[in-house]
Amino acid sequence: MVELPRIIVVGLGPGDVDLLTVGTVAAIASVEVRFLRTSRHPAAVAVPDATTFDSIYETAERMGEVYSEIVERLVDAATEHGVVLYAVPGSPLVAEHTIELLLADERVDLEVHPALSFLDLAWVRLGIDPVERGVRVLDGHRFAVEGAGERGPLLVAQCDSVHVLSDIKLALDSGLTPCLGPDAQVVLLQRLGLPDEVVRSIAWTELDRVEADHLTSIYLPQLAAPMASELVAFVELVATLRAECPWDQEQTHESLRRHLLEESYEVLEAIDQLDVDAGEGYDHLEEELGDLLFQVFFHSQLATEQGQFTIADVARNVHDKLRSRHPHVFGDVEAHDADAVVASWEQIKKSEKGRSSVFDGVPDAIPALLYALKVRKKASSLPTEQRSLTEIPQIGEALAAVEAGADDDSVGALLLAVVELSRLSGVDPETALRAAARRHRDDARAAELANQ
Repeated sequence: MVELPRIIVVGLGPGDVDLLTVGTVAAIASVEVRFLRTSRHPAAVAVPDATTFDSIYETAERMGEVYSEIVERLVDAATEHGVVLYAVPGSPLVAEHTIELLLADERVDLEVHPALSFLDLAWVRLGIDPVERGVRVLDGHRFAVEGAGERGPLLVAQCDSVHVLSDIKLALDSGLTPCLGPDAQVVLLQRLGLPDEVVRSIAWTELDRVEADHLTSIYLPQLAAPMASELVAFVELVATLRAECPWDQEQTHESLRRHLLEESYEVLEAIDQLDVDAGEGYDHLEEELGDLLFQVFFHSQLATEQGQFTIADVARNVHDKLRSRHPHVFGDVEAHDADAVVASWEQIKKSEKGRSSVFDGVPDAIPALLYALKVRKKASSLPTEQRSLTEIPQIGEALAAVEAGADDDSVGALLLAVVELSRLSGVDPETALRAAARRHRDDARAAELANQ
């Protein structure tokens, strides 16, 4: 069996070198080729002659690029030298995404040494047992998402800038009911284990005035209302309606079909009436989107009662799907314009669903104008050599064929040519035709009234 290149991972603990474990010190001394994730750590001096990855943070556009680049460099170095040392702040398995990636990488063998985490010091400074209290640890950069539905206690780590703290404050203050009362206090934890450590209570309303650094955390003992309380309350409302309202109790997925369709059309009408420049019509759109959201929650509640899925599953599914279908945002695929995005999207869907054609999945029952637009979009995502076989007549040619003798085929070809022209021009044919028909209606109505 071929021996894989080896990466020995050590944690530098939460503070000075006096918090390093004996095993970490021995591991550092045993490996000649050493790497530091960052030199911005008080115990980094314990890893002499190490190469740091600080420059990657300065040049990368997204954090995902930082992590993947570090992993690639470590794998290359381990392949070249056989074994390398990688030192990270704190504990290797606490808030260390590079370690997650390395553990999943089959090109190397990973040896992880345990270390003290900032969490160990946090529990001591706070004087609490996190297991007894049921404390949940969140990433400050994802606080609004990870904290949804939570009431605390919460320890929020990675609060490394005033922008992150400001976002946390906004999340706590969002909705009709703030998650904390106006006089509520939170605990600020900074630079634990260092001579200048800070552990003090502050008003949560002052969060965006704290001078944050990469060793800053916030402890929230309890929330008066859960994060994303409006959505949580909405889930509870729909469940209550199903349990106690006679009309709601009788509904099924089938009986709700017409309501879903009606609410969708009412949202479209609200969008048509929206005046973005004047800022008018948003109240109506907000109301109609709420009615449509109720349909989504209602169908999810029915599925929950059948033990099939919940609204959380719906959200998780579409979240994961959107991430996987946007590799140009969350991965290393490049897409320089909207057409490239669409082409990538179609090929990913084809692969995900095991489809033999990009046209699979286009519903035959949808209105003809939308069907034609979808078919042309799918066709445009094909490689050039395949797309050349699906070219349609130009409008002039199609119009000439209709004038020579109109039938279903010639009129259909003309309409398809108009749809393609609309698509290439960036105009939605449904919207354009509806607007033209309304203008014609208004003109005809005005003439009708004038002659009365």
